[in-house]
Amino acid sequence: MRIEHTIEIAAPVERVWDLTIDVESWPEHTPTITSVERLDDGPFGLGSRARIKQPAQGAKEWTVTAFEPNVRFAWATTLAGQSLTGGHELRPSAQGMINTLTLDLDGPLAFPIGLLIRRPIAKAIATENAGFKAAAEQST
Repeated sequence: MRIEHTIEIAAPVERVWDLTIDVESWPEHTPTITSVERLDDGPFGLGSRARIKQPAQGAKEWTVTAFEPNVRFAWATTLAGQSLTGGHELRPSAQGMINTLTLDLDGPLAFPIGLLIRRPIAKAIATENAGFKAAAEQST
């Protein structure tokens, strides 16, 4: 099951990418993220890990599984034994860029769990995307 939100941002792709990979700053941009703790050193990239705490949820450890600078990254964790993959994809547009956030839920219980979490997750990723937009456009 996929949940997706896309927004146009009037800022260069590079600016939004910098905000995207600065995962520890995410709580400054959105109320849907309480804290982010990097679990490794060095530049953020393939194999990087972070512990994310969100309101009314336990902390989850996410590991970067795909990374293409200025284009996209994906990372994965588990929820109730199911696989969760979060995606961040950036594409240039006439007004700046298009930012797409996705969450894929896979596993034998993905459909029933998805029915329970679809609305709050859709609202959360829309809020996160609005946060990226506000932060990127504020500093341009």
